[in-house]
Amino acid sequence: MIARMAASEPIPQFPHDFLWGVSTSAHQIEGAADTRLPSVWDAFTAEPGRVKDGSTAAVACDHYHRYGEDVALIAGLGAGAYRFSVSWPRVLSPGGLDFYDRLVDALCAAGVQPVPTLFHWDTPLSVEGAGGWLKRDTASLFADYAAEVADRIGDRVQKWITLNEPAEHTLLGHALGQHAPGRQLLFDALPAAHHQLLAHGLAVRALRAAGATDIGIANSHGPTWPASDDPADREAADFYDVLLNRLFADPLLLGAYPEGIGDLMPGDVDADLSVIAEPVDWYGINFYQPTKVGAPLASGAAAEFSGLTLPPELPFSPREIEGYPVTDFGWPVVPEALTELLLAFRDRYGDRLPPLVITENGCSYEGVDDQERIAYLDGHLRALHRALEAGVDVRGYFVWSLMDNFEWAEGYARRFGLVHVDYATLERTPKASYHWLRDVLRAQRA
Repeated sequence: MIARMAASEPIPQFPHDFLWGVSTSAHQIEGAADTRLPSVWDAFTAEPGRVKDGSTAAVACDHYHRYGEDVALIAGLGAGAYRFSVSWPRVLSPGGLDFYDRLVDALCAAGVQPVPTLFHWDTPLSVEGAGGWLKRDTASLFADYAAEVADRIGDRVQKWITLNEPAEHTLLGHALGQHAPGRQLLFDALPAAHHQLLAHGLAVRALRAAGATDIGIANSHGPTWPASDDPADREAADFYDVLLNRLFADPLLLGAYPEGIGDLMPGDVDADLSVIAEPVDWYGINFYQPTKVGAPLASGAAAEFSGLTLPPELPFSPREIEGYPVTDFGWPVVPEALTELLLAFRDRYGDRLPPLVITENGCSYEGVDDQERIAYLDGHLRALHRALEAGVDVRGYFVWSLMDNFEWAEGYARRFGLVHVDYATLERTPKASYHWLRDVLRAQRA
């Protein structure tokens, strides 16, 4: 009913130069693992019990061999841009950049703007073996890698993204151990956050040196709602908000960590912050859901939340948000939270906030006739438009994801795609949401 009602009312018109796109990441779709060096995710998925269905991304969607078909799907959708990630382990392999040469050429020939993300969690296993993101040297290695990629495809790429979701890579990969590389360091994982931010700043400098003029980052954000007015719940929610939203946005946009956080970071923090805060041309936000947070549970037991197991040592406890529909992942569907988030960013950062781009927004639902996804996207586009009407400078919107893919520790159990992938045959089938979005984009261009 929600989808049918929404479809009867056209999506409001966005600015004529608004950038519409779709997103993917290398490890989740490329496959062809035998043509690149291993990453932390190859090692992680080889360990029994790490991935819920026991799968790996060795083949995934086989985008490496089928990229021509996938570019045609992007062009057929009418998307103006394709956000993909470059595999650092592939670039370290002989001839690894040849694939991205071919992909970028195909996108340009199809009239689709290539938007590469330089890091989407697939740290080379050799880099991890030397300490990975816990070591400062990784930031410099990343800057060298960024320069190499820019030297190869920078003549055809205008818009760049340095890192994707360093918050999740820190929390899930280094603090909780539920993503690669599987470390369980809790708050001792903070150096990984700092070194990713430093890598971003150094990569911005490397890209600028290569002539890039349109650089951003993709950080995940969402409103944090206290579970109650109890002071303990509010304190816990404030702390969670610092970790999710301000730990990464404040250094980038204000040149300072939230109070007390900088004291926990390694090295000469003040000198590093001058690098981390290298000006970006726009700021990317990945948005999926708000989070309700309260004080730690009195039981002292580990908590289950959104498929994650949270240890009792954490000074907060996420709670279920009731009264809203949920996706197949169990995430609440709250479009108005996107408006709330964008207004909060405008108010918090003021003139330090560059133009924004929604670099990811999407949902997990089964089926090719995915009316729930249509309703989700419809609601979030309207929420985004309300933020524009309120004066927030948003320049683009990317759907996650172009196609179903390897969903990290969930394996192939979650489907976020506009295009259905049969993992046995690798056949692509555009879903109802693909056709709906194609019609929306046609109407936006009319």
